[in-house]
Amino acid sequence: MWLGAAFGAIAYVFARRERQVSALNIQMCLPELDERQRRRLVRGHFASLGRSLFETAIVWWASDRRLGKLVRVEGLEHLSAALGEGRGAILLSAHFTTLEMGARALCLRVPTAIMYQTPKNALIAELSLRRRAAHATRAISSTDVRDLLHSLKANLPVWYAPDQRDFGKASAIVPFFGIPAATNVATSRVARISGAPVLPYFPERVSDGSGYLMRILPKLEGFPSEDPIADATRFHSLIEAQVRRCPEQYLWSYKRFKLPGPNGDPYRR
Repeated sequence: MWLGAAFGAIAYVFARRERQVSALNIQMCLPELDERQRRRLVRGHFASLGRSLFETAIVWWASDRRLGKLVRVEGLEHLSAALGEGRGAILLSAHFTTLEMGARALCLRVPTAIMYQTPKNALIAELSLRRRAAHATRAISSTDVRDLLHSLKANLPVWYAPDQRDFGKASAIVPFFGIPAATNVATSRVARISGAPVLPYFPERVSDGSGYLMRILPKLEGFPSEDPIADATRFHSLIEAQVRRCPEQYLWSYKRFKLPGPNGDPYRR
């Protein structure tokens, strides 16, 4: 944790673009913070990013025994009840800097399928696929809906983080912190087709650096509704609450609010 924070402090100095993106996102999402508080949060975010780099190495190569000593999971009873319905479970998560740790932590407790987005770098893409597949029951590409449905039919929990920017056919403009954001709303369709219960799942790094707390919340009642945008808005509100729990751990350096069109990029301005 100390090495990761030091690495993040160095990155803060040199990663000018990511620093500016983080500052703008925080200014838009948390307007109640003053300038000094925002600067402190940006620095805290870079420390969190540095820690996530070291965590990824631990997630990919550490033994189950070693990780088991670092991870505490709350709400396993909610997952057990959901799997008791026999239709799998969608564990709906979000892009925090603890993302990799959150996915591996589930695999420590129960056979789990994880959905992943293929990185642009071919070497990183191949390495990440191999390491994720080594620990998960299935590693599913974010574009492979058929494999996702097969995993749910086999009564597997599926870790899924659909909260990043999306301009595809399954996208819609959904408010996030009250700001329009291009969002994947396919979760409602998958839940309707499969009948799988949807449970919010949020990992967080314990503030004293001693380990991780993974929180599985009760399944979302009445999900999906007839309105996928309302469903996505509901999930966004849960992410917002988690961001306020540990704001430095959210992925602020990502251009979440970029929209199509000539005037849709607030980061350019």
